[in-house]
Amino acid sequence: MAVPARPLWWESRRAMLFDACVALGCAVVPVLFVAFDDHPWGIPAPVFFVLSIVLGLALIGRRRMPLALCVAALLVTPLEVTFPVLPVCLYSLAKYGRSRRTLLLISTVAVLAVTATAVFVEARGFAPEFLVNGIGLLVVVPVLAGMYAGARRLMLESLRERAERLEREQELLGRQARMEERTRIAREMHDVVAHRVSLMVIRSGALEVSVSDRKTAEAAELIGEIGRQALEELRQVLGVLRPEESAESESGAPRTPQPTLEDLPTLVEQSRGTGMRIELARSGTCRPLDVTAERTVYRLVQEALTNVHKHAGGSATRVHLRYAADALHLTVDNEVPAAPLTPLLPSGGNGLVGLRERVAVLGGSFEAGPREDGGFRVSAVIPTRGTAP
Repeated sequence: MAVPARPLWWESRRAMLFDACVALGCAVVPVLFVAFDDHPWGIPAPVFFVLSIVLGLALIGRRRMPLALCVAALLVTPLEVTFPVLPVCLYSLAKYGRSRRTLLLISTVAVLAVTATAVFVEARGFAPEFLVNGIGLLVVVPVLAGMYAGARRLMLESLRERAERLEREQELLGRQARMEERTRIAREMHDVVAHRVSLMVIRSGALEVSVSDRKTAEAAELIGEIGRQALEELRQVLGVLRPEESAESESGAPRTPQPTLEDLPTLVEQSRGTGMRIELARSGTCRPLDVTAERTVYRLVQEALTNVHKHAGGSATRVHLRYAADALHLTVDNEVPAAPLTPLLPSGGNGLVGLRERVAVLGGSFEAGPREDGGFRVSAVIPTRGTAP
């Protein structure tokens, strides 16, 4: 039967074998090296050696119950059978015990017991220095060595726990970084790809209605159907890349090319090419902003126009940027659509959520909802920090 790697209360098989050798040695030493002539308490030799063997073998559990072994060794100290056992018990108590107060009490009792035994032995003709040697070798040295070994063991365990904690923290940081990267990819895919494909579907729908050639109309219808399928598949992919329970955040890592406010006219012209009526207005003192703020404003307008394409394709839209001293106020208003857009483009429902997160990262405010006249408004206030052109 194979011995497990961590048997019972031992840390390893090596520790178990070491304790077994210590217990066997303490049990055999009195039998081999003690000359039993006439014991002062009148104990027969077989009883003396049996008691020594049992007490020595009990050291197999010195890591599990050091206090109980110390008490047993102290009780039989006057019988002079514990000289190899008592120092091992005191060392184990100092190393594995949890209470320094208990160690001090046991050590004091051990000193008294050794002193009483030495006085009794001295009365039988032994040298007086036996007392000093006995206290030093049987009590002081084992206790000090055990305290040192215990402090070293605790330090190693603390270092091991700290290393394991750092490893877990590194794993969590790596997982969070991967989640943030997946979120960033999902957001960029939604902002860029969904907008372009939506424009393609709108243009194909307009082409299908306006042309008289049957084959061209069928081709336009096929393009629109493929575009709608692409949007639906994109929504499913974003659902995998961007789980709802993840703590998403804006990484702000620069990518090229990055859209700026100078690209807004091009974005508006692309939407106008689909037949939309869009007005782009600016007020206040126009000034360049930091890269993150400009990209966020661009994405806000892009997503707002995409929603107009999807849900109010024929309505007039007004994009207004108002520059204040410390903020940029953006509003995108669309009128009530004359007729519902047919066919409806698929929507994943992540657009407005992503916009709100982008603005929140910059410390701004975001609102989106229907107006009293039936239209729809997207508005945001983005704190700005001026930057040199």
